[in-house]
Amino acid sequence: MVNPLLEQWNTPYETPPFHLIELKHYKPAIEESITSAKIEILRIAENHDPPTFENTVAALDHCGEKLGQISAILFNLNSAETSRELQATAQEISPLLTRFSNDITLNNKLFSRLKVIYDSKDLLNLSREQLMLLELKYRGFVLGGAALDEKLRKRFREISEELSKLTLLFEENVLEDTNAFELHITETEDLAGLPEDIVEMAAMEAEKRRKKGWIFTLKYPSYVPFMQYSVSRDLREKMARAYSSRAFHNDIRDNRSLVSRIVNLRLETAKMIGFSNYAEMVLGDRMAENPAKVTSFIDELYAASYNAALRDYQTVADYASQTGHTDKIERWDWAFFSEKLKKSRFNIDDETLKPYFRLDKVTDAIFTLAARLYGLKFKANDRIPVYHHEVISREVYNERDQLMAILYLDFHPRQGKNGGAWMTNYREQKTEKNIRTIPLISIVSNFARPTETKPSLLTFNELTTFLHEFGHALHGILSNCTYESIAGTNVARDFVELPSQFMENWAFEQEWLDTFAVHYKTGEKIPGDLIQKIKDASAFNEGYACLRQLGFAYLDMAWHSITEPFTSEVNDFELSAMLKTELFPRFENFNISCSFTHLFGGGYAAGYYGYKWAEVLDADAFQFFKESGLFKKEVADSFRKNILEAGGSDKPMNLYIKFRGKEPSMQAFLERSGLK
Repeated sequence: MVNPLLEQWNTPYETPPFHLIELKHYKPAIEESITSAKIEILRIAENHDPPTFENTVAALDHCGEKLGQISAILFNLNSAETSRELQATAQEISPLLTRFSNDITLNNKLFSRLKVIYDSKDLLNLSREQLMLLELKYRGFVLGGAALDEKLRKRFREISEELSKLTLLFEENVLEDTNAFELHITETEDLAGLPEDIVEMAAMEAEKRRKKGWIFTLKYPSYVPFMQYSVSRDLREKMARAYSSRAFHNDIRDNRSLVSRIVNLRLETAKMIGFSNYAEMVLGDRMAENPAKVTSFIDELYAASYNAALRDYQTVADYASQTGHTDKIERWDWAFFSEKLKKSRFNIDDETLKPYFRLDKVTDAIFTLAARLYGLKFKANDRIPVYHHEVISREVYNERDQLMAILYLDFHPRQGKNGGAWMTNYREQKTEKNIRTIPLISIVSNFARPTETKPSLLTFNELTTFLHEFGHALHGILSNCTYESIAGTNVARDFVELPSQFMENWAFEQEWLDTFAVHYKTGEKIPGDLIQKIKDASAFNEGYACLRQLGFAYLDMAWHSITEPFTSEVNDFELSAMLKTELFPRFENFNISCSFTHLFGGGYAAGYYGYKWAEVLDADAFQFFKESGLFKKEVADSFRKNILEAGGSDKPMNLYIKFRGKEPSMQAFLERSGLK
């Protein structure tokens, strides 16, 4: 069988040949690539020459390139364009990859060679980038069980293979439960309060499902505006209960047993390697360094935000009462009355702003912003294969017309796409013999589709989401590292959100908004007073929002700081962990953990605090831009060189100080958030 995954990719820039790949190609391609990679590993381990950085550390980094590319295609599509058949294939292949990874880190000869280099690193005159790669590889081997005895190694393999399956299954259950729910409305009175374009989108969804009326789903472009605008409290409650109970229904898709099993296996792994808990194990190479420092950080933010959150809650509750609401406000009331209060106070809401944020115009404006800051140019190339006809591809060039990267943009929700938004890649950047391998970067999101009468229009939150993911993309596009393991976004988890959250700040700046924000119907430029309202409303309910994020961070740290196997009830544990951040009573079947894919499907275990940590960094960094002049070339060049190009080539704090000239302060974040 001819297998396009194993052939030379005769596509522009050797991009993945999505148009040729079939389900049957994945497993044989993975198996053959593993066999080839094992031969490469054997050569390194059995090398009779004394171990050196080049013949061991650098060689390891170059190993298994084809395997990495094929795996990236499989698992990226499993998130962005999946099916039950692809999910089954991923479940079958994942243990093979874990087994191969274990074969590397549990190879005694390989670890012995690496240890010789690590123990003599101070004598080898290595560059900072080489030292970072050496430390990364050595730590990877230690955490991968290299120092364990044979009995424990066998158990380590069993755990890692089981975890690879469980985390995939966790995500599958959440996606299945998200897709399974629909709110089918057949009476026009039940549409009261909903914006015209949301109603039209729901009618299109019903037509697609061959039903009469309107269908609302738990996908963000449908769920969020329904909760903000629907006058029907009963229907809002129905939607909220469905969303908040995903994978928590005592059925085949219930994730409770997976949560318990995952945290217990993670704890067992950590203890096996010599740590008291999982958080202690993973935080060793983060900016925060250890669980105590993380707890101290989120406690400090809790102290700063709790009273502000209570104030926000009471203000919304009072407003609801003043407008005729007689009951206590519940979770399904918060977005509705908050949006009304925001409209009342600032004369601004999503429906006021959306006409100015047409997706195609926003896309061009973000490209233009990248051009102004970093000299980048984006050119269409329809010859680059894509995995779905809606995906857009762009060549990215620098100011010297050198090709920097390929960028894929996948904007709209589909049945086979996970919720939310994310940046990923199909190939990392690296430099070998002075030749830079260009990265293949992808942004995946769930923005509302265009309807028959309107183009795709973004809410303000979606505008900041796009900027956020584009910041991650810039981290990948501009990467200028030698080794792919430390290139692009391969940095400490609590540092990786700096470039993304930094980009969100531009959404509040008139100097940028003035360049593109025009009404899609009238062509009228966004009024200056509306931009001022955006700024005035920027800290609206920020106390509540901060407390909510801290609740997630506390929950994450609680799950991953356990020191004894978890045997309790998932919901009871969650409630205890989040109790001091909860402002609403919990209703039946309400649960966060069972659909918290960041923790149990993604890579944010013991790292969710990183979003707030990076907010402190991004506020401080953007303050520097504002003090110097938003588009001052020297500042943008420094951010590019020391943050975006540098990847993980140095410790995060060193990189930040090189850019900023000093360590970050929390001052700018507290002021911006209205928490000071």
